[in-house]
Amino acid sequence: MATAHTPRESAHAAAQGVRLALGGSFAAISAWERDLGQLRVLVNVGELAEGEQEFPDDETYPVHEFPEIAGFLHERWADGGPPDAWVETAGESPAPAASGPCNHRRAAALHRRGRGCCVVAPIVLDGRAWGELYVARRAGEPVFGGGDAEFATVLAAVAAAGIAQTERLAEARRLAFTDALTGLANRRAVDMRLDEALELHRADAAVVSLVVCDLNGLKQVNDSRGHAVGDRLLERFGSVLSLCGAMLPGTLAARLGGDEFCLLAVGPAADDVVEVAGELCERAGELDLGEGVAVGVASTGDPIGQVCSARRLFRLADAAQYRAKAARAHKPVVAGRDGGADDPVVRLADAPERRPGPERRRFRR
Repeated sequence: MATAHTPRESAHAAAQGVRLALGGSFAAISAWERDLGQLRVLVNVGELAEGEQEFPDDETYPVHEFPEIAGFLHERWADGGPPDAWVETAGESPAPAASGPCNHRRAAALHRRGRGCCVVAPIVLDGRAWGELYVARRAGEPVFGGGDAEFATVLAAVAAAGIAQTERLAEARRLAFTDALTGLANRRAVDMRLDEALELHRADAAVVSLVVCDLNGLKQVNDSRGHAVGDRLLERFGSVLSLCGAMLPGTLAARLGGDEFCLLAVGPAADDVVEVAGELCERAGELDLGEGVAVGVASTGDPIGQVCSARRLFRLADAAQYRAKAARAHKPVVAGRDGGADDPVVRLADAPERRPGPERRRFRR
């Protein structure tokens, strides 16, 4: 089976490989969503019937309509037998080679979609039912036999190993780009996304905006009420930031570290970003912990000069946030809106770096 890098690609590769190995006209992989009690189809490959999609948006089936998935493992495999595949046909009764119970809903679905038979194999991860592998043949083609069912059992185990590996890699990637406390993106994710965003800006003049936030009062909360309460403040502000970021489609909400957060927007107009930044200031001021937030905005949609690097956009947003904090502003400070190149924020950001004094922060490199 081909190498896959995402769970969707892994499921597609597994379904396609098993379909070809078993000589099927169609194959699907579904996952068991235990909390919702349903099978969700992840991918359909091969000859699709009317209404079927390669990557369905919402093709689900209640598990109680497929008791063999839930009950099969509990009643048979959990007692020591292997999680065998079974064969079903579009007729009234299962094929002689079938190793599982007949499901008349499956039989009806086969008939309705012009398929004559199918082989169904449970996919098991870590000793639990994860979902199912389903392969079908056209009506009139040879019915799957016992050997096919045995082969499907083996292929389901191979698919399970591939899916498990892909899920582990996806989880590792998620953790590598996620802030553990707030669940927001981390600085590594911002750096990667910002580099990609500026490539779009250079190629297509896409508007790229950065909103940098410094949460006020965190140190006082930590010193007077303890770090557990300080963490709660960070989590609550993270939720506010995520909510406000959702007002701008495709925006990344992130914690840069400590009490610093940001929003990275690609596409929305600068005025829309500034409006959301203002909303963020208001909502942060309503939190029962902390003392609001200092917010700086830098956008390629404003007169800030050429932005050739992520470093310059960060320095502009940092400088704006520094001005907001120094002025104890209750609304965002926006780079470039007070004189363009002569804007104090732009001049501060573009000034040669000095050794930081007691009141001057070092802007990001």
